Amino acid sequence: MQTVNVSGLKNNPSEALRKAREDLVLVLNRDQPDALMVGVELAGVLDAKGVRPALATALFRDGHLSLARGAHLAGMPVGDFATHLSRLGIPVIDLGADEVERDLDDLDAWLASS
Repeated sequence: MQTVNVSGLKNNPSEALRKAREDLVLVLNRDQPDALMVGVELAGVLDAKGVRPALATALFRDGHLSLARGAHLAGMPVGDFATHLSRLGIPVIDLGADEVERDLDDLDAWLASS
């Protein structure tokens, strides 16, 4: 097990992340254990059935991943990931009424010019 202080984590988080890829990293706050970092690859978490799609779904839903990046993490084609999200009631596109109106106007104009 490796250790890192909170101040070291704030100043150089990439060092702690590199360490977590190889071993457990205990984060100390004023010499007291505060958190434990475990690299997901080291723990084999992503290899468990259903973990990648579930993680990608949560990260997309919360706005941390784009649709394409979520699909990549889930190991799915973009269309399949969009269908998966829709089945769960998670909107793939989040637009306000004004934005939808503008998009429909643009679509009508484009169709008329074709």
